[in-house]
Amino acid sequence: MKLSYQQCCQPFHVGRADHSVLPETAEQLMRSRYSAFVLGLVPYLLATWHESTRPKELELDPQMRWMGLEIIKTRSGGAEANRGVVEFAAHYLEGSYEAQQHEVSTFVRENGAWYYLDVL
Repeated sequence: MKLSYQQCCQPFHVGRADHSVLPETAEQLMRSRYSAFVLGLVPYLLATWHESTRPKELELDPQMRWMGLEIIKTRSGGAEANRGVVEFAAHYLEGSYEAQQHEVSTFVRENGAWYYLDVL
């Protein structure tokens, strides 16, 4: 089922600052982070990056045009879990060059909030 931005990720982007709306699963966080990359929401990306691996700054490439997210596999990371792994492919254009970023990412939940940790 394909959800619109308003149904899927916007509530997380808006609710993160005051923790009023948070992703319930690692996959929801992954999807919301992908949307944040598409929209250039650097504060959200940094806020959802675990402090132990988060960079001090994040500069997005303005030439990159994100074209779609494919969730390949999710291991753990459900509503009751504290750790999760999401394998995905994020498709993009850089100029006229088509490519994808394929990752197996790990996530942790602390104090009710999911965070991107690192790549396996």
